[in-house]
Amino acid sequence: MITAAFIFDLDGTLVDLPLNYWAMFGDFKRIMGVEEVRPILKTVAEITDFQTRKRVFDTWERYEMEALPKTIVHDEGMRIYRAHAGEPKALVTMQSRKVTKEIMDKFKLEFKAVFTREDSFSRTEQLKMAAAQLKVNMRDVLFVGNMDNDAEAAKAVGSQFRRVK
Repeated sequence: MITAAFIFDLDGTLVDLPLNYWAMFGDFKRIMGVEEVRPILKTVAEITDFQTRKRVFDTWERYEMEALPKTIVHDEGMRIYRAHAGEPKALVTMQSRKVTKEIMDKFKLEFKAVFTREDSFSRTEQLKMAAAQLKVNMRDVLFVGNMDNDAEAAKAVGSQFRRVK
């Protein structure tokens, strides 16, 4: 298969953002008034009250910003990123736009297109938006990610997939 463009996931693929998930999920439970928040993307996507959703997003971003100074490079993902310098690349992430920009600046990452959780909570939708922005057919995209849901999204949209450990 021809690879015309590359789409990367951020956390766990290019960098490791050490969030305190235990504390963050505890805050989410209090804000949302629920006993269980997992799976987090589905739970947050179902929030219909604007104020509650805003409080969750603000809390999530606060935890990400607190973790930012401890963020480190994920070697395998960065090797793949650097091996394709100069080729069309996009980034898809469930991090906030603000934190994503900070990480990109800190690690000198450049992409033609960037899609965050503010754009979509659906990885498949993020991949479709990225391919459209890059003006490539999905089958000509290599998506580099680290999670099962990344592999499932790649399969769902018909892109190639490479998992980093």
